[in-house]
Amino acid sequence: MFLFNLKYRTIAFIAIVLLSVASCSISYKFNGSSIDYTKIRSISIFDFPNTAELVYPPLSQEFSESLRDSYGKSTRLQILKKGGDLHLEGEIVGYQLIPLAISANSIASQTKLTLTIKVRFSNNKNPEDDFEKTYSGFQTFDSSKMLTDVQDALVKTIISDIVDQIYNDTVAKW
Repeated sequence: MFLFNLKYRTIAFIAIVLLSVASCSISYKFNGSSIDYTKIRSISIFDFPNTAELVYPPLSQEFSESLRDSYGKSTRLQILKKGGDLHLEGEIVGYQLIPLAISANSIASQTKLTLTIKVRFSNNKNPEDDFEKTYSGFQTFDSSKMLTDVQDALVKTIISDIVDQIYNDTVAKW
């Protein structure tokens, strides 16, 4: 009797394993895109000049390179200076410091650094995807710290967030 139960248990276990392996699976690609590589093979990304009132000198180059790096790492698109099937251009229009969280002695205990970028996207193969949009990102920091001490790290984080938003709106279509 014991061997009989063991035989059925073994058969049931093998059947469950086979069904699990053969069943449908769902996979997610969080860096994926909805690009039809048979039609779209390149993207041109212009430099984004800094036209903000407050200027952080390396910002334009850092943002433009981060944008190119994102598309280069996450897609198979050829990155061009001009003439791509997809096209990104724009400008940095805002770089602001805003005092937040006023403390008991009427001094701001937190400061918010906000970066605003205007983007124009065009798809030469599918013009109905074209858009013009403004993206913003921010980070807060303790006001007792000097901006120059935290600026590089804050800007890097903000740029990463904005680049992700742009990527999602242009090719990931999330």
